[in-house]
Amino acid sequence: MFQPIRKLFKSLKFNYLSLFLIGLSTVLLFSFMYGSVKKETYELKAFQIAPDTIRSLKTVEDAVKTEQDRERAANEVGPSYVFSEDVVKNRQAIATSLFDFLIEVKNQDEPDQTTSEIATKPSKELVAEMRTKLSSLEKEEPSLRLSDDAIVNLLSQSTDALLNAQSVLVGVLGEELSKPVRTADLSTVRYEVDRKIRLTDSVSSSILQTLITLSRSLVVETESIHEEMTKARVEQARESVEPTRILQGQVIVREGQVIDKEIYRQLELAGVLSNQSSMKPLAGLILFVLFVGAIIYMHFLSWSENRVVKKKALLIVLVVFFLLVIIMKLISLIEKDFDVLLAFLFPTALAPMLIKLLTNERLALMTTIITAATAGILLQEGYAAIIQMEVALYILFGGIVSLYLLGDNGRRSNILRTSLGVSVSNMMFIGFYLLMTQSSYDLTELVYYMIAAIVSGILSGALTIGLMPFFESAFRLLSDMRLIELSNPNHPLLKKVLTETPGTYHHSVMVANLADAACESIGANGLLARVGSYYHDIGKTLRPGYFIENQHAGQNPHDSLPPEKSRDIIIAHGEDGARLLEKHKMPVEIIDIARQHHGTSTLKYFYFKAKESGEDVKEEDFRYAGPKPQTKEIAIISIADSVEAAVRSMKEPTSEKIAALVRSIINDKMNDGQFDECDLSMKELKKAERVMCETLNGIFHNRIEYPK
Repeated sequence: MFQPIRKLFKSLKFNYLSLFLIGLSTVLLFSFMYGSVKKETYELKAFQIAPDTIRSLKTVEDAVKTEQDRERAANEVGPSYVFSEDVVKNRQAIATSLFDFLIEVKNQDEPDQTTSEIATKPSKELVAEMRTKLSSLEKEEPSLRLSDDAIVNLLSQSTDALLNAQSVLVGVLGEELSKPVRTADLSTVRYEVDRKIRLTDSVSSSILQTLITLSRSLVVETESIHEEMTKARVEQARESVEPTRILQGQVIVREGQVIDKEIYRQLELAGVLSNQSSMKPLAGLILFVLFVGAIIYMHFLSWSENRVVKKKALLIVLVVFFLLVIIMKLISLIEKDFDVLLAFLFPTALAPMLIKLLTNERLALMTTIITAATAGILLQEGYAAIIQMEVALYILFGGIVSLYLLGDNGRRSNILRTSLGVSVSNMMFIGFYLLMTQSSYDLTELVYYMIAAIVSGILSGALTIGLMPFFESAFRLLSDMRLIELSNPNHPLLKKVLTETPGTYHHSVMVANLADAACESIGANGLLARVGSYYHDIGKTLRPGYFIENQHAGQNPHDSLPPEKSRDIIIAHGEDGARLLEKHKMPVEIIDIARQHHGTSTLKYFYFKAKESGEDVKEEDFRYAGPKPQTKEIAIISIADSVEAAVRSMKEPTSEKIAALVRSIINDKMNDGQFDECDLSMKELKKAERVMCETLNGIFHNRIEYPK
């Protein structure tokens, strides 16, 4: 059923396949997240009853209300006044000048009269002259206009009386106008000036009323409105008013309340009416899913790995990611029925652990980041602004902690230990969240949040263990967990090797030890090399007696067979083993080890035997079909296979002999071009050679000969 799909999958170029899959994924992701950003709108009219409690879909400034508040603040600002000290001096100067004119005119008319004499009634000419002198003052101060009777009254007084009146008026004006006087205070100040003049004894009663009238005209404001300062204070008051905002999630109208004009205006402003549905959130969501798709594409574009591995990894990432998106969607659908944050139950470490075990750590970190961002939008509680930050950080921190704790060990016990560590991390983050919110929580809520943290961690580990076999089977992957299962001696094929070809089994175990140690030293997959070594000679179980390690009592069937027949039997064990492994649906990496561990090397023993018989033989006819080792692990196994068999056949092996033999075998394979198709460097070969020699010295060391 899946064969056509697999063929199409293999035939497509990675760039085209990745663009198609990532494009399809962005469309699916948009459809999943659409409901989280599309808010409910209402078809309402003014003065109808609100069918539901309606909240604002966004935070928006209420410009009308803001302007009203600013106008109110501006109107409450009183005018700014500035006090002028020159006013009192000016009024005193006017009063002094007035009486100086009176005395001057009076002295011109009666030059010989002393100041103490009683003056006579002034003539009309004298009054007219006085009127002329006052004209300049009256132009500057229109309120100072004196009547002819007042002038006559004043000119009728003696000089001493005028001087006394001048002194009293100037003194009272100086006393009262040295204080701040505003327009509203004029009547009070005039009354006070009037009162003080009446209380003085030095003013003649005949001019008392005239002096009071004159004083009233000289009382003016000493404080005036400062227009610029007032304007600045008004502007400051307006600017100090913060804009009035309708906050996201704020209740605009409650169910059953009448929607008046003001409420309807706020509903329009908040964008909750059906004729106002905004496309901005949808456009933002499109940008988000495109951003996620671009991150995934750029990651795979920069990954220097063969296209088969990249194709599988891309599919795994997308499948795991959408599995988590489905879990998020389910949580979001039921979360509104609970008063607690149900998102804390989300398995924070599931994505990073699965991706790391199935692919690599770099992909796991990338998936953790996009999962956290997606969860922040999908798992919004109520009316979060853009992203539920505590949920996003909760998933991000839990995922990163799991990557550190998991390491390179994919055993179930390590996964469970990692999940417990993630639970502790989750509890710490939730503790931070509860403390930072500064809200009060009852005991039931606190217990829930702690249980949610533990469940999230354990669920991550349990789902990882449970889902791993499905991914391994579907994508034909070989994880550490799968390798450990294959290394179990109770596996049917290993039992077959052990019972039918015990010599081959022992040889395979020795090769596994050598290959594992050598691969670990150069950074290759030692576990894969070990397990592959267990199965590399599985083809020998079809004809066990034709291989030297399984022969007993010195009986060798090849002694009675022509070299060509022996060649075909020996060479066939690689392909026979590969077919047997394929029949048992073993991982392709193990099958490749069985098929490639001899590469295209020559079966020298039977080649030279054929030549000795005088036949015309070609070396190519005695070579394995190959292909040559394609990976470092297979190359190391091919060396270990040859080295173990050669050292076993040595008599009295020593360190020097072993080292020379190992070096000779490696050089022979290099000269034969067996490592041309794998990326094994000379430095790595030297390191592998040294480690193999150390391991062989430990196995074939000299033993003490026990006495009989």
